[in-house]
Amino acid sequence: MREEIHSSTDRAGAAAVTLRLRLLQTTDVHSNLLAHDYYTNRDVADYGLTRAAALIRRLRAEMPNALLFDSGDFLQGTPLSDLITLGDLSAGEVHPTILAMNALGYDAASLGNHEFNFGLDWLKAALAPAEFPVTCANLLAIDGTAASEPMFAPYLLLDRQLMDTQGRRHTLRIGVIGFIPPQVTTWDRHHLNGRAVSRDIPETARLYAPRMRAAGADLVIALTHSGITASPAEPLMENAALTLGTVSGIDAILAGHTHEVFPSPEFNAVRGACPVEGRLNGTPAVMAGARASHIGVLDLDLTRKRQGWRVTSAKAEAIPVDPGSPPDRDLTDLLQSAHTRTIRRTSRPLGKTDVPLHSYLDLAAPSAAMMLIDRAKVAVVEELLKATDEAGIPVLAASAPFKTGGRGGPAYYTDIPPGDLCLRHAADLYSFPNLLCAVRVAGRELRDWLERAAVIFNRIKPGLPGQCLIGKSLPGHHFDVIAGLDYEIDVSQPARFDRTGKRAHPDARRIRNLRFRGESVGDDQVFILATNSYRAQGGGPFAAVPADRFLPVGNRLIRDVLADHISRLEKVSEPGSTERQGGWAFARLPDTSVIYETGPGLRQYPDEVKAIGARDLGRSDTGFLRIELPLG
Repeated sequence: MREEIHSSTDRAGAAAVTLRLRLLQTTDVHSNLLAHDYYTNRDVADYGLTRAAALIRRLRAEMPNALLFDSGDFLQGTPLSDLITLGDLSAGEVHPTILAMNALGYDAASLGNHEFNFGLDWLKAALAPAEFPVTCANLLAIDGTAASEPMFAPYLLLDRQLMDTQGRRHTLRIGVIGFIPPQVTTWDRHHLNGRAVSRDIPETARLYAPRMRAAGADLVIALTHSGITASPAEPLMENAALTLGTVSGIDAILAGHTHEVFPSPEFNAVRGACPVEGRLNGTPAVMAGARASHIGVLDLDLTRKRQGWRVTSAKAEAIPVDPGSPPDRDLTDLLQSAHTRTIRRTSRPLGKTDVPLHSYLDLAAPSAAMMLIDRAKVAVVEELLKATDEAGIPVLAASAPFKTGGRGGPAYYTDIPPGDLCLRHAADLYSFPNLLCAVRVAGRELRDWLERAAVIFNRIKPGLPGQCLIGKSLPGHHFDVIAGLDYEIDVSQPARFDRTGKRAHPDARRIRNLRFRGESVGDDQVFILATNSYRAQGGGPFAAVPADRFLPVGNRLIRDVLADHISRLEKVSEPGSTERQGGWAFARLPDTSVIYETGPGLRQYPDEVKAIGARDLGRSDTGFLRIELPLG
């Protein structure tokens, strides 16, 4: 833990000077600007920057010295942002998120991995009108074949006039350094390959913190788009905020990326994290959730000694927005034009559906929604391969559900009723800007692919009722289902891989009876797998596919592939037995049941609950619907 000076006098006995500084934080806003859900076309009460703006203004008014920062993933995430093209930006349009952040007077921001989803040219054009500086220290540009200088400013030095507790003004130089998950060069390889390399977060901090101090920084703040994990420290960690707290010279950490809230009791068991005081290995820290649902507040008391300014006390809190507080009118008016255009774009008709398309049961049984996405991907890849050497090789499709509750809460599910389909529904079904990829795989690789997906399930003990099915800390989008295959998942077995993709139990196998068209899949049997760019490049617990296995299928967003597919259909309906793309099920475990938490909206579909033999157990304390699913 960093030594702190608590005396009110310096070594010469003179009265020390103390000032109070408030650091305000947003993170993972994902362009949730207005308090509106574009997928359902309804207003929301508990998130959105226009709601958070009122809280920001109040928190600023309470403290004479206040700075506002963002820790990344602010430019991508809703149709309001994701439908903006490079052409729009080149024509002089200001990205609505930048417009909003300018209006709120952000002091600085770091970049998140999703800032790179639309390419470097798009990102630079989007950032050009920003009236606040951006920092990212651990992403280096490639000059020729070698890494050279940081692609963005590695750190910032902000000179600010601040008032002490006696009303006297002082000029403080505040150092701000930004970090991004090193995995960004893998996840967005199609944009960054040959243009950038990433560096370890703590290693980079140890490099630059002394330089910032030498340049006169009185205080160093880390804006790290990286979360808090109990996993042991290792090179190139995705979530390295805890280790960052051990770096000498870092005074405060504003973390993000995992959409969690810190301080909170959720981190009671994480060694080195203090969820009462809000510290990571002794360093004051805060993390403000996601979608502007919270504002992070880090209040620091700084005392000036002969050796400079030192943090003598700190208080951290992540304050939720008030659902009863109206959205900020000025910011709402500023964004109205972009909002109206987004509503118009997302209302474009595509087709109709005879069946409900929802994600309530996506982690418990095959779903019509995921089947629709897979059929769209298979149709495009088969058409593109018709005149190639791969024509005739069976095409499968891998997809994962995106909206499965979790940290998004009990309303965070896709729920599209039978009826008309429009563009917002396609965006709801596939909300990430991933590109369609097609890769050549062998049977043994398909087995490992599915084993990696099965890490999401807890190990279940046969013969016991009421066991929790899903690991609390694992996101639903880790769970790939491969359409075109039939197989069983034996959750009584330990997971072969851990959540990072490392072999945890090399001899274990959860995937059983893997079949294609009724026949067992051979280890060397060849398939084409239609998947997405994030997964094919190693996203989640999955291994990156070697570059020579990729087939040329263009650069199409899967959301657009899905929208086009729906437009070509007369209507979406349950596939018949001759076109059914395969399915998965849990292996039978007699006298065994599991508890599956989902959204209460599932109660609209009692026939689907009955079809899997589940029993409604009512709502949990957090608002999720608990159902008991028999495995026997």
